[in-house]
Amino acid sequence: MKDGNRALTNGGSCRSSRFSSLLASGDRDYLLSPTGAQVKVSNLDGKVLGLYFSANWYPPCRNFNQILVRTYEKLQDNGSNFEVVYVSSDEDSDAFNEYRASMPWPAIPFSDLETKIALNRKFGIEGIPCLIILQPRESKDETGTLNEGVEVVYRYGVDAFPFTKERLEQLKEEDREKEENQTLVTLLTNNYRDYLLAHPFPKQVPVVSLVGKTIGLYFSGKWCLPGMFTPKLISVYNKIKRMVEMKEDEDFEIVFVSSDRDEDSFHSYFAPNGKTITKQGRNLINLYRENAYPFTEARLEELIKEMGEEAKKLPTSVRHVGHRHELNLVSEGNGGGPFICCECDEQGSGWAYQCLECGFEVHPKCVETINCNSPINESGDYATSPPERV
Repeated sequence: MKDGNRALTNGGSCRSSRFSSLLASGDRDYLLSPTGAQVKVSNLDGKVLGLYFSANWYPPCRNFNQILVRTYEKLQDNGSNFEVVYVSSDEDSDAFNEYRASMPWPAIPFSDLETKIALNRKFGIEGIPCLIILQPRESKDETGTLNEGVEVVYRYGVDAFPFTKERLEQLKEEDREKEENQTLVTLLTNNYRDYLLAHPFPKQVPVVSLVGKTIGLYFSGKWCLPGMFTPKLISVYNKIKRMVEMKEDEDFEIVFVSSDRDEDSFHSYFAPNGKTITKQGRNLINLYRENAYPFTEARLEELIKEMGEEAKKLPTSVRHVGHRHELNLVSEGNGGGPFICCECDEQGSGWAYQCLECGFEVHPKCVETINCNSPINESGDYATSPPERV
């Protein structure tokens, strides 16, 4: 290797360029522009840089790519000193070129596998999409590196620039202030609309008519298979409505928030005064159904105590249909914790039946007990006829 190129190798020092030790290699000191032209790595000096780890074959990457492109173009339009570099995980050069064509920023050449591997290792990339944001040398940011770029861009977009610790703290403080001053009207209206749509369409319901009710915001999308939750939510909704019919000072309503994307299956519940009660609405309905109403901390504490009393009546161990090992009753304070039920695929907490040998875990309500003398089927699990619920 020639001495003149030594400063450009991965992990080496570089006097001329802040990012050359990361993005250049022994025989390359450039990146590929969207048109295929060569862009000097040294052109990135003095800029806030986003290292974008992504791939064409993964749908969440393509979804985030659209958001990042819009954010990037807005920042470019207002003259912000921001740049992104694409670090590909594409399977072949054709996929790389096709995906890169949708990006307005430069990329590390597909052939430079060594640099891409080095970047993945340096920043501990465990999943994509991932956006690592680096501050320029002269930045006052103490850390200089933001690992949660994807979450920040999703949440704040261009407002997060320059992505420093100080700026993010400002945004979080603004969020806290908004939440403290939150009302149903500020949440559900804008300057052009003060109503919601209702059946039969296009019936309009004034948002102010919901004030005083406990409101559930149901985030979902037509493209997303709702599984068992939507019919479950409808059933719980109807039961709660019947419960509150006899109470003059209470009412409950759900507002459907349609979206093209619902990655986190996010469900929030809001109190009669418009303040957020909980962001675990779906989990509470799965665990307690209509008994979770009105979704307050006090109600949750009551339900936890009730579960504790009910758990005293449960057997300490059972044999369950579909699993070969014995299951033991556990709680959060005794070997348990938050889990995904292996039977209904919904989240659980508190009490559970758990296999200490392989980690199998189910809600007590999902257990089907069997006789220990039942025969073993071909898969090695217990066969039974008929099962009994715990």
